[in-house]
Amino acid sequence: MLTLKVAGVYNLLWGAWVILFPGSLFAMLGMEQPLYPGIWQCVGMIVGVYGVGYWIAASNPARHWPIVLVGFLGKLFGPIGLIYAVAVGELPLKFGIVNIPNDLIWWFPFVAILWYAFRENSASVDSGRGPAEPLTFEQAIDTFQDQHGKSLRELSNEKPVLLTFLRHSGCTFCREALDDLAKFEQENAAVTSQPVIVHMSDDKKMPSLLKTYGLEGVSQISDPNRVLYRAFELERGGWPQLFGRSVWWRGFSAAILHRHGLGPLDGDGFQMPGVFLLKDGEVMKSFRHATAADRVDYANFSEVCPVENEEAPAPVTTGESR
Repeated sequence: MLTLKVAGVYNLLWGAWVILFPGSLFAMLGMEQPLYPGIWQCVGMIVGVYGVGYWIAASNPARHWPIVLVGFLGKLFGPIGLIYAVAVGELPLKFGIVNIPNDLIWWFPFVAILWYAFRENSASVDSGRGPAEPLTFEQAIDTFQDQHGKSLRELSNEKPVLLTFLRHSGCTFCREALDDLAKFEQENAAVTSQPVIVHMSDDKKMPSLLKTYGLEGVSQISDPNRVLYRAFELERGGWPQLFGRSVWWRGFSAAILHRHGLGPLDGDGFQMPGVFLLKDGEVMKSFRHATAADRVDYANFSEVCPVENEEAPAPVTTGESR
């Protein structure tokens, strides 16, 4: 997309200018030279790195929308930071001229790109993922097999299945769920249910991530076309479900405070997760996440209901439990 390429070139040029001539902007504005020009040069380096990101995102904005989103947030908070600095007397108002070419003129184009990415990723079927014919629930549990060649029906006939549908593998909530599952496995070795993980990555990429959490021996099912997701009525999230205020805070907590981190987008970034308990080919319990940040208490959820219509235990955070 031309807009992102122009933004990339602009950022690279502006960053190079600040790195090579750190005092020139201050001289043009009639301001005192910075006491520590190296800090200002670091700002130029960061802006230049954003330029590289924009150029990469231009190749496929719908896939690389997180880069555009991060850039837009920077352009949104930049003017806010300037207003604060002017209000407390740390910067003169004339320094705000920097925000016009760096931030303000990009607001509308970046919002338009993000809206385009949202609409592209909200299509009912991913065109780049190949055929994805819908299956009924009964067809799906007979068709999909784990890495050992056993279908979901066969697995649930042997032992109750704790079926966990993940977000895309780069999502911090996907990694948090894997960590929770690993702890559940370690602390509940005698539990009668067996975990089965459903993901959107291919069979070559996911094993390494599962090994990181000690789950390499767990049954897994690859579903890049999201056929199994849809058979279990797991929908694609909207803006509040994926980017709401509570999601941002939980994401920060999971990614930074609990060190689950982030990874590249691998799968449908809008697909919502869910957890189900299967027994003899039937769903005993279900939990469909209300937001991407919802979290399930696997130990309680994995208990097979002694009464047919018993409600599922409450999850750690809100969601739809049946």
